[in-house]
Formats: sequence, C-alpha cells, structure tokens
Amino acid sequence: GGLRYLEHYEFRLVREALIEREILWQIAPHIIRPLRFVLPHHRGLRPAWLLRLGLFLYDHLGGRKHLPATRTLDLKRDETGKPLAAGRFSKGFEYSDCFVDDARLVVLNARDAANRGATIRTRTRAVDIKQVDGVWQVTLQTEGQSQTQVIRARVLINAGGPWVEDVLARGVGVNAKASIRLVQGSHIVVPRLYDHDRAYIFQNADGRIVFAIPYQNDFTLIGTTDRDYEGDPAKVAITTDEINYLCASVSEYLARPVTPDSIVWTYAGVRPLYDDGANKAQAATRDYVLELDKPNGLPLLSIYGGKITTYRRLAEEALEKLLPYLSAAQAEEGWTGDAALPGGDFDIAAVSQLTSDLIRNHPFLTQPYADRLIHAYGTRARDILGKAQSMADLGQSFGASLTEAEVVYLMDHEWAVTAQDIVWRRSKLGLRLSADEIAAIDEWMTARRAGLPNA
Repeated sequence: GGLRYLEHYEFRLVREALIEREILWQIAPHIIRPLRFVLPHHRGLRPAWLLRLGLFLYDHLGGRKHLPATRTLDLKRDETGKPLAAGRFSKGFEYSDCFVDDARLVVLNARDAANRGATIRTRTRAVDIKQVDGVWQVTLQTEGQSQTQVIRARVLINAGGPWVEDVLARGVGVNAKASIRLVQGSHIVVPRLYDHDRAYIFQNADGRIVFAIPYQNDFTLIGTTDRDYEGDPAKVAITTDEINYLCASVSEYLARPVTPDSIVWTYAGVRPLYDDGANKAQAATRDYVLELDKPNGLPLLSIYGGKITTYRRLAEEALEKLLPYLSAAQAEEGWTGDAALPGGDFDIAAVSQLTSDLIRNHPFLTQPYADRLIHAYGTRARDILGKAQSMADLGQSFGASLTEAEVVYLMDHEWAVTAQDIVWRRSKLGLRLSADEIAAIDEWMTARRAGLPNA
C-alpha cells in the first residue's frame, strides 16, 4: 500500500494503492499474500501519536475489507519483541499489508495478455520509430537474430520505464514534457533472522525506513534504499555504502547484528519516478503522470513514474486517455478488476485447500514443494504435474525441487530462455541452487532448444 508515502501527503496515491491492494489480492491470491508488519516505537524518532495517526489513516483510507486492523503491541510480552535488542523497545504497532512476488506478477500479466491475443516479445528493442503513411512504424530487433521486424500501429504507448525519454529521442519527433528521476533501491537477503512469520518496519534517524521481511521460508529480505542514480539503468548494482547502511539499520533494532558476511544474495533496481523537484530521493512522488502527444495527429502516450501496486489502475487510465483513438470493439468497459490472473481463479481463503488437494492428487509431493508450486502457479500447478504419481514422472531433477516438467512449462508458457530466467526471474530458486546446478539447467535448456536427444 505504501505507508511511508503518507508522510509526504500522498493521500490520493495511498488511497488508490490501498484499494488496488485488495483488488490485486483477489485476482492473484496465489502470488499475493497478507502480511502483518510490526513497527517498534523508537524513542527520539517519530512520536507515538504520529504513528497512531498514520496507521489510523492507513486502515481507513482505502476501504479495507479483508485485512485485520492495526493494534498496539506490548513488545515485552509479544513474540515479536524477542528478536529485538533487550530492554530498548517496549511498545510497538502492528498493521496489515500484502507481499507480492513482483517477478511472478509481471510474467503473469504478460501470460494473461498473450492468452487474450497480445504478442509478447522478450529480449526485443525498438531500434527505430517513425511515422509512415499516417501510422506509426516501429522496427524491432530481437536479441540473437540478424533480421528486424517492422510493425505498424495507429497508437503508440511509451512504457519505457527508465528509458522513456530515450524512446522519445529516438526519432519520434516529440520533446518530453516531463522528466524522470532515477532512484536506486537495493536489497539484501540473509539467513532467517527470527522464527515468527511477521515482518518489521524500522525507523532510522535519517527519516528513512527499512523493512525486514520473512522470505522464501528460510531467509529474511532487508531493504530498501533510496538514492539518486545517474548510470546505465541496465547495470545498476548494490553499493558497499548501501550494504553497510542496511546492515546498520537493522542491527540498530535486533539483538543479533546483521553483518555483510551474512548476506547470501543482493539485488538492486532503478525506480523511474516522475521528477517533481523533491529535495530528497525518498520524498520524490511515487504517483504516475501520463503525457499524451499527437505529432501529426498520431497519438503517443508516455508514462512517467508509478508504483507496482497501482499498475492496473495506471493501465486503465492510459486506455481512458486513448479512448478517442480506439475502435468501438477495443473501447470496452474496464474488466481487469474482476479477471483472475493465470492460476489465480480461486478464493483468497482457499490457498491451503488448494495445496491439500494437490498433495492428495499427487501423494509424492512434500508440503514445502506443494506450497511452492501453489504460490507460484496457483491452479496451473496441475498443468505442470499432469498425471504424475512420482518424482520420476516429472523427468530430470535439477535440485531444490526443480524438475524437467517445470522447466519445460516455463520455456513453453513463460518465455524462459536461460537458467537465470528460471532461477531468478520466474522463481527465487537461485537461493538454493549451486553455480554448477544452475549451469546444468542452462545446458539442458540449450539442448532442448536444439532438439538434442538428452533433452
């Protein structure tokens, strides 16, 4: 939802995000799950009354329907106080939010679009954009292919993210009306820091906050940072300063310090935020801005900013702006708020039942394996397992419960080309696989694409 944005008076954004949080949970209950966050009160930072006010607004701005309300905690008695530094934190607040596997959310939207007739082109760049005979003409170049492809369109949407301004500069003939601010956010993953299933939100003296979230059962995810970024967005990586900052921020609160030596994985990304002139990166708006240009009468919509929770509403608003340029068949009423994403066609309360049904139909599955399949694929886990009655029926085993049947599914239905796609971009199994095991997956995938017998 974005609790921290209330402090910057982003009430419209937070309300929209909280409404969308409920919608997304219901259309993708396999990859989105409710999570309780514990906010210890740190004397000398934000006063308790201000925290209560912010959490009251967070509870009521978006018409919360299914998630439990905020409550006050006695950290001396509650289990969430045990991992904290002894004697330092006596009071806390617990509120509700949701956690999503962002990589799964992206690929399931692409899969849904493909199911409805879209052509999905991964590893493809637009090398030329121009107007020809009253329409847009875009030349596409796919990685590893020498030939280009030309497509023609009446409407062009520039969703280039960090490269939105580069697209405009690529012969489109439009000067950008807005600009983006690249803000880096980095995370670290460490072995699990505590036994309970709640997350923490820690305040820092610099006004920023850091989360510690249960991750992939055996780990804790710590993040995020906010720093302006000026390099190539494709080459962003966590810095030593960020690592030290995250470790120090969490260690301020926990009884057992977190050190750089305990890190098992890091990742970093760039947020392409709309540049509203904020003094600090953390204060830059997370709201989105849609700019519609019409060079020579041809519509070109450019998207600036936004946060992942509001992606569905952003897309609806984009099409609302383009309504005058769509045919009657294309200009149908919005439907995405009710349509389940692939695998999400079940009730939010039915996750456990779905897992039990999967184990009953495939008795060889362990509970953790079945849980992983359901939380990644939902009802489509059945497509991977088929009629299998043993692990051997799923083909070669690559380690960490990854089988040939799942790899084939990801290659055929989710555009996976490399092992990195599978172990990091379609799952997080890379946390449990060795470099040799990942290399073996790559070799198997290469052989399958080439039609070799061992695949």
